[in-house]
Amino acid sequence: MLNPVKKRLSEGIPTLGTWIQIGHPGVAEVLANVGFDWIAVDCEHTDITTSQLSDLLRAMKGHDVVPLVRVRENQTLAIRQSLDVGAMGVIVPLVDTAAQAAAAVAAAKFPPLGIRGFSFTRSNMYGANFQKYAETANDETIVIVMIESRLAVQNIGAILGTPGVDGALIGPYDLSGSFGVTGQTSHPEVLKACAAVSRACAEKGKAAGIHVVVPEEAEVQAALKQGFTFVALGMDDVFLESSARQTLRLARNTVDLVRPRR
Repeated sequence: MLNPVKKRLSEGIPTLGTWIQIGHPGVAEVLANVGFDWIAVDCEHTDITTSQLSDLLRAMKGHDVVPLVRVRENQTLAIRQSLDVGAMGVIVPLVDTAAQAAAAVAAAKFPPLGIRGFSFTRSNMYGANFQKYAETANDETIVIVMIESRLAVQNIGAILGTPGVDGALIGPYDLSGSFGVTGQTSHPEVLKACAAVSRACAEKGKAAGIHVVVPEEAEVQAALKQGFTFVALGMDDVFLESSARQTLRLARNTVDLVRPRR
């Protein structure tokens, strides 16, 4: 199992991904065919079950994309199950301390580096590739911790210093709420915190990640210029809603133009 995204992140090369919140495999197939480097399935803020997650990951198979999962919580079983059904990495929410980061890594790594359990699972083709997967998974599995609070920003150096952490992804909306400016992702305090995370990642040689929820060109350019190399662009429901609105607006404008005047 080779993970090209992990390699690129370790080399400081930007990667572009997106987010799935609609638990239908057709959505995963469409997005997997677009050309994103990675796609993360959101199991934290959705009702996507482990069974649905498995179907989403199957839908991505055969496409040149790395499947990741934002697990529902920083909990051993949630992380294990996501990897067992085929994810090549996990994004772990609400990591505020180095101890919490260490717990996330331990759950994602096989002994002696962690406590992940060995078993026949989809990740090793139900045992057919057991030995190879067991030997390579620790090196190839991505562990991204989410920075979503003032406390996490204060502890960013220690969090990134945790062995096995590949990078940190800022949750802009939760971070804004932590600073008392909920939803104001461009507020000076939030931008200052984001810059601190990006700077710490550069100093520690770890990937800096951010979610550009509404991916306007200027915001994407700004994120890349600020040193973010793990960049999530929009998500399925945002793409659906914005495209639908744009199409309807175009059609209504056209109707107004061609409607006969009385």
